[in-house]
Amino acid sequence: MNRVASTVVLIGIALAGCQGQRPPATVSFSAEEAAFIKQPGTGVIVGHAFRTRSRGQVVNAAGEVVRLVPATAFARERFRQLYGERKYVPHADYPRQDAVDPAYSEHTRTTKSEANGRFAFDKVAPGTYFVTTQVIWGEEDALIREGGSVYDTVTVTGKEREPINVVLSGN
Repeated sequence: MNRVASTVVLIGIALAGCQGQRPPATVSFSAEEAAFIKQPGTGVIVGHAFRTRSRGQVVNAAGEVVRLVPATAFARERFRQLYGERKYVPHADYPRQDAVDPAYSEHTRTTKSEANGRFAFDKVAPGTYFVTTQVIWGEEDALIREGGSVYDTVTVTGKEREPINVVLSGN
């Protein structure tokens, strides 16, 4: 192999090793900023999580964990790094290493979606949140699976008379 070909191969290997790794956070997690998620509230968030495959078939997020994440400065940076300007990231692009402050997870709420991709959070305190889950299909032991992670942003004012509806489709 000549020198140019060797260099190209080495650059490709180096880039492949970086794929899916997030740059280091510039904002630290603040439990005080996220504390509103632990307050009692009257808000209700209901939603449907799904993706539409290329041939129009809808795949629901059946039985997936759905997370309610306070939209703190730390969370906004995480979501911007992962999703960019989109509300969907393909499964193949998930970060491979993601060490995060354990307090971040302690300041989220989770529920499981039903078989039809529907989910709900009740007693939600006022604040702005990210709602996120994944919609994945294909064999679990397959080298490449389809689908990915979806999210949207929701603001609860505490004055709502009806549940807030959110659609997590990546669009």
